[in-house]
Amino acid sequence: MAPQTVFEACKAGILQWQTAFNNQDAQGCAAQYHKDCTMVAKPFGTFKGTEQIQALWQKIIDQGFNNVQYSDVIWHPEGNDGFLLTSRWQMNKAFGVVHKEHWQVQTDGKALLVYDEFEVQGER
Repeated sequence: MAPQTVFEACKAGILQWQTAFNNQDAQGCAAQYHKDCTMVAKPFGTFKGTEQIQALWQKIIDQGFNNVQYSDVIWHPEGNDGFLLTSRWQMNKAFGVVHKEHWQVQTDGKALLVYDEFEVQGER
């Protein structure tokens, strides 16, 4: 797959995740993760697999968090089939950083998160 095609698939993945979160759709958020993904969500803990990941996003959404926006986004190629994303983020009630999102294109051409590490750094 051409590097630009991989990059476009990865950018589409983060947009789909952001749209799902902002629509308060935890299942839609979880659908952007590979079934074996590990998510390190500081200070909440480590979550493995889409079921645990969906449960965390549902808990966060249920607490009234929404309207996530990204800034200072940096993409780095990772192998021939993925990209690593780092960024700052903010939402209505919190802000923090994405330390590492590894988006990897799957056999169907869709990019999924195979690793996610982010941190809440404060409340707003």
